[in-house]
Amino acid sequence: MGVITPTGGMFPGTTGGSHSSSVNALGKDEFLQLLISQLQNQDPMNPMEDADFIAQLAQFSSLEQMSNISEGIAESNQWDFLQMQSINNVMAAGLIGKEVQASYNSVYFDGSSSPKISFTNDQYAEELQIVIKDASGSTIATMNESGVDPGKHTYEWDGRDENGNQVDVGQYNIEVMATSATGETFRPSMSLIGKVEAVTYRDGTAYFRVGGVEIPFGDVAAIGQEGSFDGN
Repeated sequence: MGVITPTGGMFPGTTGGSHSSSVNALGKDEFLQLLISQLQNQDPMNPMEDADFIAQLAQFSSLEQMSNISEGIAESNQWDFLQMQSINNVMAAGLIGKEVQASYNSVYFDGSSSPKISFTNDQYAEELQIVIKDASGSTIATMNESGVDPGKHTYEWDGRDENGNQVDVGQYNIEVMATSATGETFRPSMSLIGKVEAVTYRDGTAYFRVGGVEIPFGDVAAIGQEGSFDGN
């Protein structure tokens, strides 16, 4: 009688079988059930050899140990992630009042407040368009402006779509495109420099409010005292 192992093969001395399956194809519970079934259904005239039975128990013990190690590593990784997240959140709270430099490409609509959209033109824009998209990439709303001078600009979005309906609470992607006086297309810089006014925690992530714009902690490029980035 062939004896199935966790790797899908058979013990030496038996016939048939292959090694096509991985150790992950058979869990410890399924392996134990299979072993019990083999014992219950073995041929009384040709019972399983002691050596085969002991070998299968050794296989089961090894499989159980590997499963426990895998679970321990997963729990350790989750704990490390939570620790790092807590450290980042504590650090973020200590940056209130500091000046930061950051880039961003989305805003969060909380259902009531109008998100602010800040960008910087390095040249005059004859026409400028701000496109707001949802997570799937569909355009929700557009804002068009004409005659936008070089420099930093901030616009507010009222949280409504093209039909005037209020959108759902959530994160929305922002794209800003501009056309120069000569008809050339360019992208204003979606970056800002400002003081951290407050820190918001949402879904385990810290967000800075800078000039009314929410910036994820991970998008901050530099931190300094007030006036550190003058001339940039």
